Amino acid sequence: MNYHNQYYSAFGDNTRSENLAKKLWLGKLEHFTSSVVCRAAERIIADSEYLPTLHKMLEACRTVAMPNGLPEARRAYLEACNKASPKIHQSWSHAIVYLSARDCGWYTLANATEAKALPAFTEIYRGYCDALLTGQTFAIERPAALPETSAVPSSTAQRKQHLKNLHKLFD
Repeated sequence: MNYHNQYYSAFGDNTRSENLAKKLWLGKLEHFTSSVVCRAAERIIADSEYLPTLHKMLEACRTVAMPNGLPEARRAYLEACNKASPKIHQSWSHAIVYLSARDCGWYTLANATEAKALPAFTEIYRGYCDALLTGQTFAIERPAALPETSAVPSSTAQRKQHLKNLHKLFD
């Protein structure tokens, strides 16, 4: 009802066109709950005087459905660019920020211009966000620490024997 004139201007009495548009929107919005779609629609109605595009509706649904604390794409990109090495041991706002940065490539994030790196990072990040919305969970898998060793340094005789063995390999 909010976009009454624009809606009828776009579809008029053409039910075939309207049904195709509904199928398209349903197919793209089906993984969001009805409450997310309603909250996103309310947000769009409050913010826009024009009939929303499907892209704008998807963005609003993603924003509404995201868990608290998950940064928007550019903030996540900046976080990924500003972490010191080793990356895996840093404190990340969310695991998918780390995973997106890793998949984008640390070298790219450190050396490419923002105009090149941000779109690449954003595409990967949105993929993880979409997966998160479908219920997948993500964690940063930190490598296990090396086992403690109680190794005693080799004696001089043992070192000489190891050296002889190496010489035999290359003769």
